[in-house]
This record gives sequence, structure tokens and C-alpha cells, in this order.
Amino acid sequence: MKKQILKPRKTGEQRRRNYKVSVEKRIKRYIKNGGKGDLYLSGTPIEKLPDNLKVGGDLNLRNTPIEKLPDNLQVGDDLYLTNTLIKELPDNLQVGGDLFLTNTPIKELPDNLKMDGRLNLINTPIKKLPDNLQVGELSLTNTPIERLPYNLKVGESLYLQNTLIKELPDNLQVGGNLFLVGTPIEKLPDNLQVSGSLFLQRTPLSKKYSEEEIRNMIEEKGGYVKRNIMI
Repeated sequence: MKKQILKPRKTGEQRRRNYKVSVEKRIKRYIKNGGKGDLYLSGTPIEKLPDNLKVGGDLNLRNTPIEKLPDNLQVGDDLYLTNTLIKELPDNLQVGGDLFLTNTPIKELPDNLKMDGRLNLINTPIKKLPDNLQVGELSLTNTPIERLPYNLKVGESLYLQNTLIKELPDNLQVGGNLFLVGTPIEKLPDNLQVSGSLFLQRTPLSKKYSEEEIRNMIEEKGGYVKRNIMI
């Protein structure tokens, strides 16, 4: 009767290494297959991606230890970087959909960033946005940002709740709603144009003026709010 040879059980470190190798193989297969569809890597131990990576759909890197994105990264749809260690974005990053940077240590954005989708910077230490930033929707909730760039263009809604914003740039155009809840804003700019509603709860403006007074103030400065003003 042959003796059964027992193989030693794999250690936790070995299992982690094997898992990392399998994830790297998955990425190689994805590239070999033409980069079609989504690349879902959330919760994996991935630390690096190859340069010139092209993702046809979403790229999901949430809850991974990755610290840097590769040069010439192109993402056809959404890019999820929530709960990562990303501190900066490459200058030539292309994102066709939304970009989620919630709970990351990112402090600044590249100068030439233009997006049709949403840019989510909730709970980040970002203090400044680049001039000429163009985004579909922008959320800066719970960030220490103090001012917006003069040429900011927001196609949909702009979320500035619980920021340090005290004033807005003249000629600001917001295609959706403008949320200023919990900010220290004391005055509104010339030619403010809001196609949706304006939310001013818990601001010096809401404590000092009525909804009608705020609307008159905006219109006297050449601007408008098409829907409701919430105080």
C-alpha cells in the first residue's frame, strides 16, 4: 500500500502572492483581448498598471493599494479610485465617463483636465482647482477648498457643501443645481447663472436674507436661478 504524501498547506503570504499573480494574468488577458468592456480590480492587491493601458469600459480600482496611475491611461467610461492612495493624476489622463476620487489623498489636479462626466472629490484634502477646468458635474463636499477658478465650467450640478468657499467667481454658469449648504459664503457674484435650484441652508446668506431678497439680489447683478432657492 502506497504512502500518501501530504503537501504542506500554503501560508497566507503564499496565497497573497498567488492571488496577485492571478490578477496580473487577468490584466494581461484583458489587454490581449483588445481592452474591451470593464476591468474590475476592486479589492485586489494590484499596485501597478502597465503604461499605455486602454480600458474600453469602466476601470474599478476601489480599495486597492495602488499609488500611481500609468502614463497615457485611457478609460472609455468611469474610473473608480475611491479609498486608494492616489496622490496625483497623470497629465494625459483621459476619462470618458465619471471620475471618483472620494477618500483619497489627492491634493491637486492636472491643468488640462476636461471631462464630460462627474468629478467626485468628496473627503479629499484638495484646496485648489486648475484654471479652465471643464466637467459635467463637480462634487467638492467636505474638502478644504477656499475658492473656485474664474473660468470653471460645470455642465450639470456643482456640490460645495461643507467647504471653505466664501465667494464665487463672476459669470459662474451651473447647468444643474448649485449646493452651498454649510459654507461661509456671504455674497453672490455678478451674472450667476443656475439652471436648476440654489441651496443655501446653513450659510450667512440664509440667515440674513429671505428667498425673495436673494433672488432679487441675483437678478439685479444680471444673473438668474431658474428653479428654487432653498434657505
